Amino acid sequence: MTRRYDPDRRQRIIDAAVRVVGRGGIDALSHRTAAAEADVPLGSTTYHFASLDELLDATLRQVNENFAAAVVDSEALIAPGADVAAELARVMGRWLAGDRARVELEYELYLAALRRPALRPVAAEWTQGIVDALAAHADAATARALVAMVDGISLQVLLTDTPYDEEYAREMLARILGPGTARDGRP
Repeated sequence: MTRRYDPDRRQRIIDAAVRVVGRGGIDALSHRTAAAEADVPLGSTTYHFASLDELLDATLRQVNENFAAAVVDSEALIAPGADVAAELARVMGRWLAGDRARVELEYELYLAALRRPALRPVAAEWTQGIVDALAAHADAATARALVAMVDGISLQVLLTDTPYDEEYAREMLARILGPGTARDGRP
């Protein structure tokens, strides 16, 4: 039997896992459901991902790129003298106003680390990536507090179905940056 060359198979499996979790939650994901969704043999999923945690890790890495990328790619946020609170609130608003199912999926996978310790390093990397992006404007402790506020507001919006209030977010983020700081968060 000739083996078929399929360089995109691993990515197709990850994409399939994203769709499975998006439809049915994390509990719906298995090697079997990912294989069926990707239309690949079951052995392909176990070849590329030895455990379900490895597949979840790859899935989490893929979906968590959205918000982090929006922060990192924000030219207004990286500009010297940026109004960090206003720009971060704007980026968060655009992200939350986008594909709600994708945002929910991102948080579902992120919070899966509570029960799956193997996913905690990925969740920590996601948080650290945003902290690093904010490091040009605030010390590490303040940047972590900003990320915590973003998470808190985002979860409240998602869990309570309340509309996102950009002005409230800007005000709360500005409070974390503290009084007497320049627009870029530095004293």
